[in-house]
Amino acid sequence: MRVYGRTPVDLAGVRLPQGQVFVIPERCKECNICIQFCPQDVLKESASMNSKGYHFPEITPGKDGSCVNCEFCMMICPEFAIFTVEVDE
Repeated sequence: MRVYGRTPVDLAGVRLPQGQVFVIPERCKECNICIQFCPQDVLKESASMNSKGYHFPEITPGKDGSCVNCEFCMMICPEFAIFTVEVDE
């Protein structure tokens, strides 16, 4: 886990939320904002393309459980092509 700035003293005792990322490939227009601004580097550009010819984001291999459900990708996506949901561990 990548922690920015200061690390809380009680980090070991705190339950971090876990999220699952969902992408709607046909809505994506390859702006890559979600990839660039994901604080956990969960996303990468896929090799696949949607019907419009854009490469949509996908989960980076090995990062399946790294999403903390901050919902930042969902808030900044101009096409509403990505969303997250909180999951129980």
